[in-house]
Amino acid sequence: MSRIRLRAALTAVAALLPVLALGLTLVSVTPPAAAAAVAPIRVMPLGDSITGSPGCWRAVLWNRLQSTGYTDVDFVGTLGPQGCGVPYDGDNEGHGGYLATNIANQNLLPGWLAATHPDVVLMHLGTNDVWSNIAPSTILAAYSKLVDQMRAANPATRMLVAKIIPMNPASCPECGQRTVALNAAIDGWVAGKTTAASPIVVVDQWTGFNTATDTYDGVHPNAAGDQKMSDRWYPALTAALRGTTPTTSPTPTPTSSPTPSQTPTGPTHPTDSPSPTPTVGGCTATWRIAGQWPGGFQAEVTVRNTGAVSIPSWVVRFALTGGQQITQAWSAQVAQGGTAVTARSATWNGALAPGAEATFGLLANGAVPNPPPLPACTLG
Repeated sequence: MSRIRLRAALTAVAALLPVLALGLTLVSVTPPAAAAAVAPIRVMPLGDSITGSPGCWRAVLWNRLQSTGYTDVDFVGTLGPQGCGVPYDGDNEGHGGYLATNIANQNLLPGWLAATHPDVVLMHLGTNDVWSNIAPSTILAAYSKLVDQMRAANPATRMLVAKIIPMNPASCPECGQRTVALNAAIDGWVAGKTTAASPIVVVDQWTGFNTATDTYDGVHPNAAGDQKMSDRWYPALTAALRGTTPTTSPTPTPTSSPTPSQTPTGPTHPTDSPSPTPTVGGCTATWRIAGQWPGGFQAEVTVRNTGAVSIPSWVVRFALTGGQQITQAWSAQVAQGGTAVTARSATWNGALAPGAEATFGLLANGAVPNPPPLPACTLG
């Protein structure tokens, strides 16, 4: 090769070197694709009014999870919070007055699962079945159907099933022993139903729970009861969040998480400066049938503050003129005298801001009222 051609070739190679270097640099600094964000673990609290009306143990539990580093948790459910005095993720499936047997027989759970896609289910269910004197074997058969439906929706569902808290309502002296009978059968049922892919863990909510000091009516937990329930759920739930399974039923552990107030904060105090005379508050009440069966029904009444100022409490009155008799009520103090029914707000849901709502429920024997009652709401 002549010197002229060699010199031209070397010149061409030298000209290409910066381009090649630039290409290498561009390749070397191109960042890899960002990793997909990890989805939060979806936890469904499933139960009746103890879980959802207002079920403030969920607020205590949620805040404890947040304060101890379990921040990638999403409580899920088709129902929202009813207010517990502290911020928290209140989504749940705590349906007041519902029976485990009715949820199973009416196939209600698949729709809730399809809407929420839980990874973990906290189930405290069966109180109303016990109240209705349904045999433990029948309740456990309903549990089995619900578990099968959970696994059909998600084969890796983890379940925490409670031995339910004690009962001592004035209208059901037998309920205490019936609760003992149901709880005594749960361990054996779990042993036959749990699997490695979809484990079930028993959470003992019964031991150490005192209806005299931990409930406000012999059935529903007060602030002390909420704390106890949260303490029982916490170790089992955190184990499930870590993907491990406790070998024994968790026992309570101390906690420093905030306890929600059962009594919402009332209206603010007026200032010393002159102000106009406050507008008188007002409220309305609406009735709806939430479920029915031969010889009985479940109803819910929603109270709404329609005034321009907060109200401290409310009273709802209506008539059941067809011989219906109320057998159970929650989220209000309900009394029946003949056909007249009076419902007074509970300590935790009486104070309503303008536009705010509260709901109470009841079970009754007899035919569904037709026409429906027209409840009247007044300030308490």
